[in-house]
Amino acid sequence: MIRDITLGQYYPGNSLIHRLDARLKIIVALLFIVELFVVNNFYGFVIATLALAIVVAVSRVPVGFIFRGLKPILIILLFTFALNIFLVKGTPLWQWHSITITYEGVNTALFMGVRLILLIAGTSLLTLCTKPLALTDGIEKLLYPLSKLGVPTHEIAMMMTIALRFIPTLLEETDKIMKAQQARGADFESGNIFKKIKNLIPIIVPLFVSAFRIAMDLAMAMEARCYRGGKGRTKMNEMKYHLRDYIGYLLMFAFLALVILSRSFG
Repeated sequence: MIRDITLGQYYPGNSLIHRLDARLKIIVALLFIVELFVVNNFYGFVIATLALAIVVAVSRVPVGFIFRGLKPILIILLFTFALNIFLVKGTPLWQWHSITITYEGVNTALFMGVRLILLIAGTSLLTLCTKPLALTDGIEKLLYPLSKLGVPTHEIAMMMTIALRFIPTLLEETDKIMKAQQARGADFESGNIFKKIKNLIPIIVPLFVSAFRIAMDLAMAMEARCYRGGKGRTKMNEMKYHLRDYIGYLLMFAFLALVILSRSFG
């Protein structure tokens, strides 16, 4: 389960999506999240799914690799589905004693489930198709106007990227600790949910120790390379927009228009 989390990982490739400017991909990812919450019917989700399918096909990232990242949130999906299907009032579809399933409940449960799946799959593509360094530069460029107000945009971008990049590292460390504990007789599978949570306590302390050790190693490595923040720093490769990026912006606005138009359907 730990290894199934794909958020923060980079999938090497040379596809058109990989070559797009990081600023464009960040803006598209943020806009995609907003549009998923703007959608008010399944027509909008059909448009979002088709757009996401086209991007996945062009990126050449295996579909199984993307949807593998949905396994860790399966419990959340099931909980959200059950919560909506049984608690939303409306027109009864099925009833047994005090348990009632309504048409509105099923509709809301499917609506929330599809939204969550598209949200995870869409945002995962940002890190899967963007190198960490390019992601840092893209965030810094987008936050550049705030630097005029004294906001340390470079440091903020660096912290955000490091936090995102270290998700797979910490998950891998968690997996190693769990295997070491299991080799010593620990049981993380049997028992009810409360027992499983209690069995995870021995993992927390070594994980925190390992996280602080990794952070210290990173800080020492940055200091050894004379890192002093963003003041006066230059770029080896300056970010420049190309024709494909401008076409990407046009397609993004076309997608936005379709999503807004879909609100009037049905």
